[in-house]
Amino acid sequence: MSAIPSVDLKDFVSGDPQRKQKFTEEIGGAFENIGFVALSGHFLSDELVDQLYDEVKKFFALPQEVKDKYEIEGIGGQRGYTSFGKEHAKGRKEGDLKEFWHFGQYVEDDPKLEAEYPDNVHVEELPAFNEVGKEAYKMLEKTAQYVLRALALHLGLEEYYFDKWIKNGNSILRPIHYPPITEEPKNAVRAAAHGDINLITLLMGAHGKGLQVKNHKGEWVDAIARPDQLMINVGDMLSRLSNNKLKSTIHRVVNPPRELWGTSRYSIPFFMHPISEMPLNCLENCIDEDHPKLYPDITAGEFLHERLIELGLIKG
Repeated sequence: MSAIPSVDLKDFVSGDPQRKQKFTEEIGGAFENIGFVALSGHFLSDELVDQLYDEVKKFFALPQEVKDKYEIEGIGGQRGYTSFGKEHAKGRKEGDLKEFWHFGQYVEDDPKLEAEYPDNVHVEELPAFNEVGKEAYKMLEKTAQYVLRALALHLGLEEYYFDKWIKNGNSILRPIHYPPITEEPKNAVRAAAHGDINLITLLMGAHGKGLQVKNHKGEWVDAIARPDQLMINVGDMLSRLSNNKLKSTIHRVVNPPRELWGTSRYSIPFFMHPISEMPLNCLENCIDEDHPKLYPDITAGEFLHERLIELGLIKG
């Protein structure tokens, strides 16, 4: 079994105060201890998950010159396609062994934000690709909203504290393809050890082993979810907001054993971001004598900009 605790979102939405409290305590405790949980009872149907993987595999199987026309210059890879080896982890020079796509926010009733975010990129060759991507985006965003409501309660905040900050937030759905490995990688892994930038990340049951999480003892443990579960972890923004009460855990995707080098791996994380104005100042109720304030005040937008420079996706 994976060392990652399991929780069921149905407890939180059950209408039963005891089950709701149980979920809040379980997920809060897991995020304080290891920073990861495996969550069932989310809003993605099996059918939608299958459709999305199907469309994603079709996209990455397109000829390289077709994919390349969806790589948009000048937007730091925020929408559309990012080709193989472009992104590297903070502090590393080697590009990760992956290519990926970004679906972004579908802004409602906010012309200012609509102008601020790049447009989603439409794949002409695959009629269902964008439609299925949008539906999955919405269901993952809805799941994340409920998780954040539980975490607000755990942090002693009002239940709907995060709602206004995540409405039309700068969230990203990122289908990733790790192609077969054809030669001994020089220092490169599928995804080098990193923490996520955002509030929380929801990872759809990654196809194949490889995801590993670093626990408090500095040991790497395999993070394996059941097919019906989402792996959810704390990102740096939430860690910062909670003065490190909730832990943003370092994780990585290791290369498979040599006999599996010839296989592709697909993974689809959803990075839940707030709007850029959200203050990430450490919450007053997470600061005391034993837990002095660890971080200077900053907004989500400023923090994201800093990190995209560090990742090599935009120029400083």
